[in-house]
Amino acid sequence: MACARFLVTGRVQGVCFRAFTRDEALRLNVCGHARNLDDGSVEVLACGDAAALAELERWLQHGPPAARVAAVQRHPCNEPPPAGFRTL
Repeated sequence: MACARFLVTGRVQGVCFRAFTRDEALRLNVCGHARNLDDGSVEVLACGDAAALAELERWLQHGPPAARVAAVQRHPCNEPPPAGFRTL
């Protein structure tokens, strides 16, 4: 199982980004969480099959319809995978 931490910037808060991310992660059988950060970005911790993480990363590049994603940064993550996918 691969794990990654994504930092998504742009217009990504107040547009249901976390909820849509949860739906996409569950569809891909990816566990983890999505949470708003104080600087207006969204952090996504995702653990799952490498192909599923790549597909989630592609989805994060545009997000839900109301979002305007400026950038997605991917960082390796060594955290143990959580159960399910939550929004924090």
